[in-house]
Amino acid sequence: MNQVRVLFFATLRDLAGTQEISVDVESGTNVQELKAILASLYPSINESVNNVLIAVNREFAFDEDIIPEGAEIGLFPPVSGGADGGTLNLIAVSEEEVDFSEFVSKITMPTTGAICSFIGIVRAKTFSDNPHETSFLEYEAYKPMAEIKMHQVAYEIRNKWPKVKGIAIIQRIGHLDPGTQTVLIACSSPHRDDGVFEASRYGIDRLKEIVPIWKKEVDPEGEAWVEGKYIPTHEDKAND
Repeated sequence: MNQVRVLFFATLRDLAGTQEISVDVESGTNVQELKAILASLYPSINESVNNVLIAVNREFAFDEDIIPEGAEIGLFPPVSGGADGGTLNLIAVSEEEVDFSEFVSKITMPTTGAICSFIGIVRAKTFSDNPHETSFLEYEAYKPMAEIKMHQVAYEIRNKWPKVKGIAIIQRIGHLDPGTQTVLIACSSPHRDDGVFEASRYGIDRLKEIVPIWKKEVDPEGEAWVEGKYIPTHEDKAND
């Protein structure tokens, strides 16, 4: 038998009523078979299990993939560094208050002539689509995998815009009140036409696709997890 560690996140954790379990499965069990086992153990997730995302040892996995011995399995809904050769990646998932300006200063190098950054902020009032007020947001992350996938986002940025020298990707988690800064994507380069505008936009869009971070929105009427719609494919796995 193969004992695996299963971690539930966001809505899956709420439905299962637990954050972590150990499960014994037959050697050679694949992801699809594991989902069926979990649905039988936790009937409350039965309607959701075929639409969840699965990570095996902190990388996206798919129905046909075989579960390795002693694997760490993450179940979650779609998601809402070091210096080398004159480049710098700063990656962090933090429960503590973060000075985003400090990270921007750290990717300012002697060759830097342009920095473009995106900062997300907790919105107190929403007027489009479903107008409402927000009391606070509760951010959750599958932190070890999130950091790996944030490094992947930085790698993809460099592959697309090789003149980008500094990249900062910082995500706050935990209880965040309106007006609090939640996420920073910042890119620096020698010139403004080196791709820093496009790279920063790509960074935040990609983070919301493949980095396992979710938010629960709490308002005067109640609370609800905010889930995305993007479903990763084999192409979203990190390059070896």
